[in-house]
Amino acid sequence: MVGKRYRLPPLNVISGFEAAARNLSFTKAADELFITQSAVSKQVKTLEDHLGVALFERRTRELVLTAAGQQLYRTATELLNWLQEETDKLKSGGKVQQVSVTASPGFTSLWLIPRLKRFRVKQPDIDVRIAATVDILQLERKRLDVAIRYCRSEAAPEGAVRLFDYAAFPVCSPALVRDRSKPLVKPQDLGAHVLLHDTYVTAQKAYVDWEAWFVAAGLQDLQPAGALYFNHYDQMIQAAIQGQGVALGISPLVQELLQSGSLVAPFATSVGDARACFVIRSSLAADKPHVDTFIDWLLDEAARDAASAMPSLRQARSPR
Repeated sequence: MVGKRYRLPPLNVISGFEAAARNLSFTKAADELFITQSAVSKQVKTLEDHLGVALFERRTRELVLTAAGQQLYRTATELLNWLQEETDKLKSGGKVQQVSVTASPGFTSLWLIPRLKRFRVKQPDIDVRIAATVDILQLERKRLDVAIRYCRSEAAPEGAVRLFDYAAFPVCSPALVRDRSKPLVKPQDLGAHVLLHDTYVTAQKAYVDWEAWFVAAGLQDLQPAGALYFNHYDQMIQAAIQGQGVALGISPLVQELLQSGSLVAPFATSVGDARACFVIRSSLAADKPHVDTFIDWLLDEAARDAASAMPSLRQARSPR
């Protein structure tokens, strides 16, 4: 007789902890799981007793994960996501085709999501799951099929496919250009405007910044009227659409916004980047033809962008 191999708490206890950790609230977790708040609290206490560590700091009006809680939350999320995917496949008789893709929030929000409807029309039987994060996820460990990453050619792993190059140029709301009290006719006019900045911190800057653009425009000494800082690129672009200042638009992330008139590019000067956008395929997806279909669609969309780009964008993306 083979003895029991695993000494794990019940799955519902793990599920209760994951919901409480994600919501940082026993009450919200209870509402989500259709059980009582005391039941969630009991599940978490059972798990803490089983592990011999505290998973939450229970403050007066706040629930905070401990270091151990944060570690377990990451593992529990991976486990539950994997179980959900596998049970979905079994329930469908293996007919469900899923592509899991990770990309930055800015790329996901501004480029990928606006185009996904076209993919769904072409491939209604392929489900797409997106993990939008600034973290560089290990594809095999996270059970992801595709990553879309911004890096130098030499940093891209073997087999990575170049999706497109990036370049930066000022963009703003059309209303800002129409404001005659603060014209935006020449680059020097930026001195009267608020500049929007992406402050995402990594060992390497996320995108081309204002300093690089000022050098390209010969405006190293320009002092703007003010500044706003954002830790996600798509948040900064949303602020630009709302007329809160001038941002550096990254082509082709802002291409559809320019074509729709939500943003305008007041100046022709752009600055290129030594890095580019690459599509990376997980080794786990080697025998998944539907992943090939998704990657081919990404490349088709990039080619479509290049063909339909406005003249200023075509120039901005040309190699330096």
